[in-house]
Amino acid sequence: MTTPIAPAGTAPAAGMPASSARPASARRRHLTRDRLAGLAGLAAPLVLAAVLVPFRASFPNTDAALTMLLVVVAVAANGDRLAGVLAAASTAVWFDFFLTRPYERFSITHRTDIETTVLLVVIGFAVTEIAVWGRRYYVVASRRAGYLDGINNAARAVAAGGSAPALIDQVSSQLVHLLSLRSCLFQYGVAGLGRPARLHADGSVIFGQRHWAAGEGFPADTDVELLVKGGGIFQGRFLMTPAPGARPALEQRLLAVAFADQVGAALASSHPVDQR
Repeated sequence: MTTPIAPAGTAPAAGMPASSARPASARRRHLTRDRLAGLAGLAAPLVLAAVLVPFRASFPNTDAALTMLLVVVAVAANGDRLAGVLAAASTAVWFDFFLTRPYERFSITHRTDIETTVLLVVIGFAVTEIAVWGRRYYVVASRRAGYLDGINNAARAVAAGGSAPALIDQVSSQLVHLLSLRSCLFQYGVAGLGRPARLHADGSVIFGQRHWAAGEGFPADTDVELLVKGGGIFQGRFLMTPAPGARPALEQRLLAVAFADQVGAALASSHPVDQR
C-alpha cells in the first residue's frame, strides 16, 4: 500500500536560494537589466566621448581613455558578458573617432594612439570576464548558503520533534526546486514499484543497467525514486517526476539525499514504518 503524503507545491521552499528556482518574473528582470546594460554599453561611451571633445587638446588622450574605461567597468558590473563586450568595442570606436588625430575620422596615425585603443579593447574584455566570473561565483555561493539553510531548517525540525508529515511537506517542496521537478510525493513502505530510476546515496542515478551522470540530467519518460531510511529501517520513498531538461548538479543530488536522511530520522522517531 502506498500513501501520497506531500504533493509538490509551486512556492519556493523555506531556506532554498532564489537561484535554485528563479521565478519567471526574476528572469524577466535580469533580461531587462542585461538589455539596458547593453544599450548603455553602446550609448554611454559615445556620450562621454562627446563630452570630452572640448577638452581633448588640453590633456593627454590616455587620460581620456582611462575615463572612458570607467564606462566599461560600470556596464560590465551591471550587465552580462555581451553588454561588457559592446561597451568595450563602443569605447574603442568613439575614442578613435573623437579623441585621436585626425579627429572625427575612423583613422589613427600615431602609434601610441593605436596602442591605447588596442589596450582599451583588451582591458575592456578582461574587465568583462572578471565581472562575469565574480557574478557567477556570487550565485554559486548564494546557492550553497541556501542549501545549508535548508539542511539546518530540516535538522532543527527533527531535533525539535516536529511533525513528520510537516517535515515531509517541506522537504518535498524543497526537492521540487532543488532538482527541477514537476512533482514529488512521499510513499510509505514502497520501493521499486513501477520500475523507476533510483537516486542513490552517492548522488548517482541508475535506471536499468545505465548510470546517469550529473551532466546528463535524469532519464527521460520515467520517475526517479529516492529511498528513505531511518534508524536502520526502510521507511519509504520520495517519488519524483523530473521536469523536461532537468540537469541537477552532483551537489544538488547529494543535498537531496541529505534531505531524505532528515526525513528518515524524523520518521524513525515518530512512528513505525507500517503506519498509514
